[in-house]
Amino acid sequence: MHPVPRAIRAALLPEEAGDFDREFRQAMTAATETVDLTGVLDLLERWGREARSSADPLAHRRMLDHADRLERGENLRTGPWSVTGARPGL
Repeated sequence: MHPVPRAIRAALLPEEAGDFDREFRQAMTAATETVDLTGVLDLLERWGREARSSADPLAHRRMLDHADRLERGENLRTGPWSVTGARPGL
């Protein structure tokens, strides 16, 4: 069963809700034109993960900050996913 858009949006951080709204509208428009819900379902899956990550707002914002800094080329201490992914709750 796919997550409900309203529940996903409610679980997001306030600063992410606008991005979700914009992407959701675009996906729904495309689905209407193509008669294909694949893009909508993919969007709900991706944003559903984001919503689950937002359950701990401080950790989620820290992760987003680290991602931005890495994207800008900053040298941050990182570890392999095999270690990170083994942490409880991930």
